[in-house]
Amino acid sequence: MAEVVELLSGKPVVVDATVGAGGHTEALLDAGIGSVVGLDRDASALREASTRLGRFGPRFRAVRSTFSRLADAVRGQGFDAVAGVLFDLGVSSIQLEEADRGFSYRMPGPLDMRMGEEEERPTAADVVNTYPEERLSKIIFEYGEERLARRIAAAIVRARSRAPLSNTAELAAVVAAAVPRRRTGPHPARRTFQAIRIEVNGELEELTASLPQAVTLLEPGGRLVAISYHSLEDRIVKRFLAGEPGLRILTKKVVRPSAAETARNPRARSARLRAGERLEAAS
Repeated sequence: MAEVVELLSGKPVVVDATVGAGGHTEALLDAGIGSVVGLDRDASALREASTRLGRFGPRFRAVRSTFSRLADAVRGQGFDAVAGVLFDLGVSSIQLEEADRGFSYRMPGPLDMRMGEEEERPTAADVVNTYPEERLSKIIFEYGEERLARRIAAAIVRARSRAPLSNTAELAAVVAAAVPRRRTGPHPARRTFQAIRIEVNGELEELTASLPQAVTLLEPGGRLVAISYHSLEDRIVKRFLAGEPGLRILTKKVVRPSAAETARNPRARSARLRAGERLEAAS
């Protein structure tokens, strides 16, 4: 949070491309940012953010949009150029804490996982109950970076042959039973849930499509700041920053949260921040 505010301080207009509950936007507006355009594909997140940020009046604008429509969404608010774009990637706390959204392996809920509840996309139930075993294994291996992907995919296919998987508790139990027991460490279903969520929402494709759009929106001296939570997202951001001639990299090394921030917010422990600044002539 402190690094985001420092990197974007003094800017007149900033886009928060993942406004969520509004935490970063609130900090930026409190720090004196002129105005923030807050985007999210999740209508419930936008409602919560709008309530939380109501005290800022017209300085905050909430817009429903996916990453891949970033430029159109911002220009639709009357801004052809902005001084900053922030991405806080991954699943939001709001989504994790609502069992009926189906993101959490710790709470029973329907197998949904769509970030935009009204989007016409396959749900997690569609993925686990209809994808061929080989495709399921590939998704879990690539998007979850799960070395036991083949074993987990086979277990899911066996389970669904008896009856379709219908809730998160069932899926978590199938995955846990398929892998060796661990006394410590993260839940055994964590990587599988991540993989299915990424597949359902097209997260990596959306991010890849949005980063060039962010650069086209930035005025000279404008800054692109991205916080990722796993190596797949971070790799996309790192390669984009390194290969974009219109940007100067501001973070020579990835920035990690401080011990104090991690203590306050344990979910921040895996966060990785990278940033770049638009040059006078961008591609």
